[in-house]
Formats: sequence, structure tokens, C-alpha cells
Amino acid sequence: MLRRREPVPFAFVAEADRFRSNVTPPPRERASAGEVAGRWLVGLTIVAGLVGSLVLGMPALSQDQAPSQTQQSQASQGH
Repeated sequence: MLRRREPVPFAFVAEADRFRSNVTPPPRERASAGEVAGRWLVGLTIVAGLVGSLVLGMPALSQDQAPSQTQQSQASQGH
């Protein structure tokens, strides 16, 4: 893929994609045991909530069960 070079007023902008820094970034700090445990707990809570909503919601979503009795109020039965 060819990139079309357009004239730019500043040379450093034109050569910015070829610039390499000789400064290395500092190493990342490792997460403490409490932070790792907290992340696991949050993840586990989210997964448990999704599974729980599926378990509780599946009976309400199933359509293959026909009602075995017709429900009538006491007022319609004349009581």
C-alpha cells in the first residue's frame, strides 16, 4: 500500500513515523494480592449474576408448557 506524501511545513511532522526513542518506559508495577483478589471477586460476581438470571429467567421464557388449570377469580364463580 503506497502512502502519498504531501508537503508539510515542518520536517519533524513528516518524519514522525520514523522516529524511535532511546528512552525506555519504566517497568509496570505488579498488582498486589488484594487487587488480584478484588478483580477475581468482581469477575465472579458478574458471572454468578449472569448465571443466576439465566436460571431464574428460563422458566419464564419457556413456552412449551400449557396451563393445566384455567384460573378463575372467585367473583366470576359467583362466590
